Amino acid sequence: MNYRHAFHAGNFADVVKHIVLTRILTYLQEKPAAFRVIDTHAGAGLYDLEGDEARRGGEWLTGIARILQARFSEGTLPLIKPYLDIVRAYNPTNVLKAYPGSPLIARAMLRPQDRLTACELEPSARRHLIEQLRRDTQARVVDLDGWTALPAFVPPNERRGLVLIDPPFEAKDEFERLASGFAAGFKKWPSGSYLLWYPAKSRRAADELAHAVAQAAASVRPAGKCLQLEFSVAPQARDSALTSSGLLLVNPPWTLHGELKAILPELEKPLGQGGAARFKLETPKA
Repeated sequence: MNYRHAFHAGNFADVVKHIVLTRILTYLQEKPAAFRVIDTHAGAGLYDLEGDEARRGGEWLTGIARILQARFSEGTLPLIKPYLDIVRAYNPTNVLKAYPGSPLIARAMLRPQDRLTACELEPSARRHLIEQLRRDTQARVVDLDGWTALPAFVPPNERRGLVLIDPPFEAKDEFERLASGFAAGFKKWPSGSYLLWYPAKSRRAADELAHAVAQAAASVRPAGKCLQLEFSVAPQARDSALTSSGLLLVNPPWTLHGELKAILPELEKPLGQGGAARFKLETPKA
């Protein structure tokens, strides 16, 4: 598949991914030591929801637009508030016109001692990302292929942090590259946290990826801990738009599993298309 992010910005997959991202970074903030976020396929940074691409896709209307209008329980709202606050900061008139991508969400959660490395090879997306982060001493935009950058930039000097791997899935072998890229990076930095995104269109491809990632995480001592999350807003038809996506988390915060068990059920109704959505949260087998 070809996952051009400008067409899909703010959709259900972004909502789930970015809520998880903010929960991980909130956990990293709890210790005073600095951390680094490495975004291997960073994208353009900020997406215009009134632009041609976003209007053609319109996926944000059943994603972030619904979440901003939804009501959450007293226990869940504080868990997703950091994410909602960041999105609202880019829409100060309370009219939803823009959606921040992963690098800008991560940047919003950096403390003075923390750093962001954002890799983007596509010239137009990289130019837009540089415009968003220009003169930012805590963020660096790198003109480098994410698969090359991943093993090159780990471990970071901070020794704490998160690697976000969110490729566009334009190449046929992207699942294999995701598995091998993670394995190469994890071998050099087994104590880091990793967040891998994938489209869940093929059950076989998703299961093989989860197995490969769990196997790579188990190859070190002590073994890395893994968590797999899949979220579906409707049954996935072969030739339809994406309705299911997944996340693989390696060395997630120990609090994250419990937080997701509280958050995910409350996303099912607002994000569901033609009925409630559903999710799967489990430990993949090596």
